Amino acid sequence: MKDITHKTQTRRTARAAASLTIDRAILEATDHARATEKGDALEASRIAGIMAVKKTSEALPFCHPIPITDCDVEFELRDDGIYLEVEATTIAATGVEMETLYAAGVVAMNLYDMLKPHAPKDTGLIAVTDVHLVEKSGGKSDFRPPEGLEAAVLVTHDGVAGGEREDSAGAEVRAALNKRGVEVSHYQVIGNGREAVEAALDALLAGAFDVVITVGGTGLEDKDVTAECVAERLDKEVPGIMEAARSHGQRRTPYAMLSRGVAGVAGETLIATFPGSTGGARETAQAVLTGLLHAAAKGC
Repeated sequence: MKDITHKTQTRRTARAAASLTIDRAILEATDHARATEKGDALEASRIAGIMAVKKTSEALPFCHPIPITDCDVEFELRDDGIYLEVEATTIAATGVEMETLYAAGVVAMNLYDMLKPHAPKDTGLIAVTDVHLVEKSGGKSDFRPPEGLEAAVLVTHDGVAGGEREDSAGAEVRAALNKRGVEVSHYQVIGNGREAVEAALDALLAGAFDVVITVGGTGLEDKDVTAECVAERLDKEVPGIMEAARSHGQRRTPYAMLSRGVAGVAGETLIATFPGSTGGARETAQAVLTGLLHAAAKGC
């Protein structure tokens, strides 16, 4: 299966359709599938479709099990057959299009099964055609990153500044920004000292950066002062940014609650404090960059 552990949950919807071409004599004999030997084929197929949406991962081996929060099946009765659509909604880290496609096929096959006793021969009088996705929403195509943003990354870590360890956390943040088309035009590593952190922040906020992300200094040790230094420079705090990061991280490690990260607007710059651990920086980027960059593009 594809790893979706890193993805955030969003509301996702999808709608898929299928058609059945049905001989007119069969339609007339069954009151357009509502009176077959096996019962009301439309209502039975509606139930079959809803069940199929919920059971897709059991039939398609690479589909993830996801919660279905809404589902329905609609029919359009036509002179030459039946057109149907299946719509479903989920709040998950992956989409629901395969569920609706699979269910559309199941609805069509259930109609076929209930109508075929009324066909005078086995072939040619009923045909399932054109199973296809009509639309979907809520995935990454709906949350494309804005263009033209310029960012600065400030790493505050004594060990990295002293050359004792590699800056893997800062590299994760830069890679995440680059992946979203953001130019990281300034990257700087300094120690944890308050004076150094304050001077670096003041210099960056005097520039023309859309986004400033600090990496490190959000923990509980006495030397971790980056969060305080940033908070003192905020004109407007945006608590939801780091709340989202902690919530995302908490579902992956019980230590995420210990991050004291803050975020907000300083002048015309959006600034956020990411953890100094590699995993924490990576997961924070996964959790918040979509919304953070959206806010930055609005000019704060």
